[in-house]
Amino acid sequence: MKTIPLGASGLSVPAIAVGCMRITGLSEQELDRHLLNCMAEGLNFFDHADIYGAGRCEEVFAASVKRTGLRREDMFLQSKCGIRPGMYDFSREHILSSVDGILKRLDTDYLDMLLLHRPDALMEPEEVAEAFDTLERSGKVRYFGVSNHRPTQIELLKKCVRQPICVDQLQFSLPESGMVSSGLEVNMTTPGGADHDGAVLEYCRLKDITVQAWSPFQYGFFQGPFVGNREQYPELNQLLDELAEAYAATPTAIAAAWIFRHPAKIQLIAGTTSPDRMAQILRGSELTLTREDWYRLYLAAGHILP
Repeated sequence: MKTIPLGASGLSVPAIAVGCMRITGLSEQELDRHLLNCMAEGLNFFDHADIYGAGRCEEVFAASVKRTGLRREDMFLQSKCGIRPGMYDFSREHILSSVDGILKRLDTDYLDMLLLHRPDALMEPEEVAEAFDTLERSGKVRYFGVSNHRPTQIELLKKCVRQPICVDQLQFSLPESGMVSSGLEVNMTTPGGADHDGAVLEYCRLKDITVQAWSPFQYGFFQGPFVGNREQYPELNQLLDELAEAYAATPTAIAAAWIFRHPAKIQLIAGTTSPDRMAQILRGSELTLTREDWYRLYLAAGHILP
């Protein structure tokens, strides 16, 4: 299993993280098989959030771990907090209570990593720092990160937070790759030249922050998969098919390989619960696309080169 550095933590983790947002749709037997298959492939990094299934995803995950006899110490468990109905909340009280709820649902004494889910406009970095210090001292959380944050928002956190920010989880796929296009269409009025994220990709590389790619096979905001969507992405799917044959893989593997080819060493969040699809993503982690093929896919997804 291909591994990558986890920020500046000194840890190596799988290049594929297992997303757990959809696991409540599985039966107990299906979930048990899913977890056992993932662990057998070296996929021991699991991504949760307290809002996934309103907390139910964490509960069924813990129950499956217990049934299967998997060992907590063999897993890397990550969860996220900060989203509440109608608001975002990075207050000290909410972060601490959220972690207590996460730990209870996951039936564990500690999280390997906690992410702040979406930026809170009312965030006070002093409160976040107090919460992180409390969680670290108590042993409840070992590492910290963010999700969907701009560089300046991370810098504001770091004004007070002393722990390294290890990851930033961001939407990234072939069609949704604005953090690449804004770096290529520099100083242009083209759609791809719009800077929506403050050059977050370059910032994370400069600061040794691992980018985690969510919705790596989707387009839009959960509008659906682009792989196989020949009506919406005919040119891209034609090229995915062509390269799949050339690399002895599948279109899904090629779409995954496109993410892995980037030198930022991006960790892909794979939310699939299908063993076959996970095997295809694993195959993608083994491939190294040529520079030419990487750019061909980028252009086929609808982007431009100035």
